[in-house]
Amino acid sequence: MRSREVSGADVDGLMVHGGRLDEAGRRFPAAPLPWLDLSTGINPWPWDGATAAIDLRRLPSPDELAALERAAAESFGVGSTAIAALPGSEIGLRLLAPAGVPAPYHVVAPGYRTHAEALPGARAITPAELDAAAETGGTILLANPNNPDGRTIAPERLLALAATLATRGGWLVIDEAFADAAPPCSILPHLHGDEPVVVMRSFGKFFGLAGVRLGFACGHPTMVEAIRARLGSWPISATAIAVGTAAYRDRAWAATMRAGLVDAVAGLDAMLHSHGFDPVGDSPLFRLIATDDAATLFMRLASAGILTRRFDYASGWLRLGLPDGPAALARLDAALRDS
Repeated sequence: MRSREVSGADVDGLMVHGGRLDEAGRRFPAAPLPWLDLSTGINPWPWDGATAAIDLRRLPSPDELAALERAAAESFGVGSTAIAALPGSEIGLRLLAPAGVPAPYHVVAPGYRTHAEALPGARAITPAELDAAAETGGTILLANPNNPDGRTIAPERLLALAATLATRGGWLVIDEAFADAAPPCSILPHLHGDEPVVVMRSFGKFFGLAGVRLGFACGHPTMVEAIRARLGSWPISATAIAVGTAAYRDRAWAATMRAGLVDAVAGLDAMLHSHGFDPVGDSPLFRLIATDDAATLFMRLASAGILTRRFDYASGWLRLGLPDGPAALARLDAALRDS
């Protein structure tokens, strides 16, 4: 039986977040299985070193939570700044306003949809407008590396923005969800603890375990502790504590994975170049391409069982995460050739 034609309106929900394979399967029921999910930017080679049994019969231990935060702080290069574990960095972002970051709000665009939702009434600015926005005080929220274009801003530049904001009672919030794969871009090793800076970190993207729902707020103690207070006595699960602690302590895996991701994204770049695309981005976990045929290409790839990410605010953009090995890369290559 011939499947119905899928319209643009049918796939609007796939522009909200990546990883919606259930919805993609409903929209493209004839797509070959298994799906190749390139829509998220999550590491396709997850950390798999967890061996200890997790006792789910008791409440999470405060001592074990503190051990997790120490392991994460050491991994991030956090010195004297505060750190608090979160049930995913998105929760931390949505607690910024209740924790008291000051208005006016500015969010750097393009960027995460959550950023604008976390700071209601925020004005969208471009990176070129950062200095002017800092002069007004308030709160600036940006991602580094940015999503979806992978742009990075040097820590020295961010420190200068924080210094300007400090003279006006303002705050700088940096979403470093993808920084584990690109440590030199992180501001955390450069902070002394008194700067008006909050940094959100994500566990799931680099370690490839998004379902654990683990993140961290780092930076000035006043704001970090205000966020912690809103999460209560047991902010994350025993599973997240155990898995996160072991993963952050596995420095050898992290070093090997970072090198492997650089090689993998170089292969993706070469393949995309062979099809006439000019991929951009400083994060090794994803690439962005621009094409007048982005909508058509998205539909054709989805019909081939390959889910990518489109954006309702940039009709000519398509973001692709890393294929999980040579066979997946060859599948994407073939689908692009057929398109």
